[in-house]
Amino acid sequence: MAEPTLEWRSAFGNDELNALHAECFGHPVLDDDWWGQVNRHSLGWASLRVAGRLAGFVNVAWDGGVHAFLLDTAVTASLRRQGHATRLVEEAVRQARAAGCEWLHVDFDPRLRGFYFDACGFQPTEAGLVRLR
Repeated sequence: MAEPTLEWRSAFGNDELNALHAECFGHPVLDDDWWGQVNRHSLGWASLRVAGRLAGFVNVAWDGGVHAFLLDTAVTASLRRQGHATRLVEEAVRQARAAGCEWLHVDFDPRLRGFYFDACGFQPTEAGLVRLR
């Protein structure tokens, strides 16, 4: 197996990210315009590729100022629990810091608490949430 490579703001196809997202988040493959979305609303994104194939992804949305938001951390099943998601998040943190952001926020399912707090260094905070749908 080829060594996974990490890339920042690299090109990807909507079809490959839709397939990865569906696999990782357990929903049918959609036809979302990820490329348009990240180019309009994101500071950047980190991609993990193996032999040219998209195998991991994380998006760093932001407010154009000091707040960035980590979204859609995903790694294909065959590469999980090998440190690749941590590498993706570390790159997101590094790039957000380099861009002058003061805060990187993340929301996650409770089962991922150990990953985000222990492996990635996020700290618990008080936050509010309004369910819109």
